Amino acid sequence: MKNEKQNVAGISVVAAIFLTSFKLVIGIITGSLGLLSEALHSGLDLVAAVITWFSVRISDRPPDADHQYGHGKIENFSALIETILLLITCGWIIYEAINRLVTGHTHIEVNIFSYLVVIISIFIDYGRSRALARVAKKFNSQALEADALHFSTDIWSSSVVLLGLICAQFGYHFADSLAALGVAIIVLSVSYRLGKRAVDVLMDKSPADLKKKVESVLNQTTEITHFHDVKVRTSGADIFVEVNIHVTPGLTIEQAHDISHSVEKRIKMAIQRCEIHIHIEPEEDQRQSIPVFND
Repeated sequence: MKNEKQNVAGISVVAAIFLTSFKLVIGIITGSLGLLSEALHSGLDLVAAVITWFSVRISDRPPDADHQYGHGKIENFSALIETILLLITCGWIIYEAINRLVTGHTHIEVNIFSYLVVIISIFIDYGRSRALARVAKKFNSQALEADALHFSTDIWSSSVVLLGLICAQFGYHFADSLAALGVAIIVLSVSYRLGKRAVDVLMDKSPADLKKKVESVLNQTTEITHFHDVKVRTSGADIFVEVNIHVTPGLTIEQAHDISHSVEKRIKMAIQRCEIHIHIEPEEDQRQSIPVFND
């Protein structure tokens, strides 16, 4: 599992190095703000890809004395850093695009390499976003999922730049600056989604969809009379669940323990990489509670 996650993250780093260098060289040669903005974007992609590579190396380490809930939140922290880098990108792109439109310095040189770098970028981003999304879904990795979303939007931003180059080819050079603003709008949209998700996890916001899955399992468990205080939080690829369940009074500790294990098994079948803590109480007398800690 670790090797597959690290390998796909490593390939993303190599792709980012190639694209950043290629776009920067062609952007400088042609003077295209669209390409230069894409080069800066890819440069920050490179930083984000390296951070993701390190985060997936750390996130799967087992819990230790200092990190008893594991190291999964490094992935969410990585996604937050990506958001900040994307916002920096937007600031520069918007400033430079507006400056060129106001001053009228929009002339660029368009050649075959201008088109080549953008088209190659689209194909590479498509391939790595698909690979990242596949592995992210397989291992429930939020860092890789953030990278996959990030690079999938790069396809659209590159398409916008391509449109700007085509317009410039026909003499509409201002279209390049407008294309750069289009890139900035796309990046801002991605930044908001990535940032919100990262902050939600770091703040332990309960995922509504996961909570509904837990409640669905509990509602279908006939051994439980009712339940309350369902708590769900995520940390990287890991999910932590706490719940209080009520059972028929008079059960032995062994019977209560068996019920808790049955509930745990059903929840784990519905949610991967899930750690569960169940507290059992007799239905008629909540003062005589039986805490059960599952192995």
